[in-house]
Parts: sequence; structure tokens; C-alpha cells
Amino acid sequence: MNGGNSRLSIKMNRKELIRALKKYKTKYPEEQAFIPRFLSLLNNFRKCYTRDLITGHMTASAFITDRKARYVLLTHHRKLNRWLQPGGHADGMEDIRAVAAREAEEETGLFSLKLAGPDIFDTDIHQIPYYAGIQAHFHYDIRFLFIADEREPLQISDESYDLSWVEMDRLDAITANNRSILRMVEKMKAFFS
Repeated sequence: MNGGNSRLSIKMNRKELIRALKKYKTKYPEEQAFIPRFLSLLNNFRKCYTRDLITGHMTASAFITDRKARYVLLTHHRKLNRWLQPGGHADGMEDIRAVAAREAEEETGLFSLKLAGPDIFDTDIHQIPYYAGIQAHFHYDIRFLFIADEREPLQISDESYDLSWVEMDRLDAITANNRSILRMVEKMKAFFS
């Protein structure tokens, strides 16, 4: 990340991520079920931060809101043809928090990004369908909450069709009731209340 406010002083390497996942508390049953799977992947597969582990590997996402928590920034993902939060593959980088920050900046062009808090914001394991010769596989996604200036110009990457600041009451429609995104909205409202 380029901006001074977006630099992260506390790294979250594999050891720190395992520790954070063991402490992670959630009221959502689907998330509770993910934790043992994350721990198994991290403890048993040295290459889980690379795409070489074709059955499933680590990814990171940034759930980005504006300073007043009225909007969420979503990308219209080119390969999946769905509106999602920015994120992507670790590609060998074990500092998963830095991966989320890198992906957020690369996919949005925003330099005003600030981490809302150092802790894991959300977890998700989801299947990615077969695409361009790559077999279906799982993304083990760690999510962090970021805040950005909604007035800053956006820069659409080649991974997206579009980027948009979406009002909270439109999220269910634009994301086709994506439970994962709606769960993060609920958490975000609690975070800012």
C-alpha cells in the first residue's frame, strides 16, 4: 500500500493468523464451521498460500466502507460476473492482512484506504467454479474492514467490469442476497454503532 495511513505495522503471518483464528468469536454458525477447516489447511499444507494447492488456498478480502458507513465499495468481478468485495490470492505472501490491503488498492485504485481495526473482520470458505482450464477449488478467505474516502476517484482494474459505492439498502439486490456480504454488513453496522 502506498499511502502513509494505509501501512500496517502489525503483520499477520501464518503463526499470527492461526492464533487469531483460535481466538476468533462469531455469532454466525456458518463462520464457526469454517474455523476448523482454516486451521487444518494452515497447519497441514505448507503451500496453502499459493495457487499450487489446487484443491483450496488462502485468499484475503477488503470490505470497504466510507467514513460514515453509508456505502460499501463493490467490484463487478469479471470472471465470476458477480458483485463482490475486492480481494484475491495470497500468491505466496503469508501476511494475510497485507494481502487484503494490496488487493484493495490494486482493484480500486484507492490510496485513502485505512484499516478499521487489526482483527479479522470475517471469514469465508467458498467454491470457485471451473474456469479457463483451472479446476473448481476453494478459497479460504480472510476479510478485513477498511475505510476509504468515497470522493476519491476509482480505478477499475482488468479483473473487474465496474466498481461502485453501493448504498446499504441496495446491497441485497445488487449482490443477489449474497449471505456472506450481508453478514459483513450486519457486522459493520455493529462495529460503527
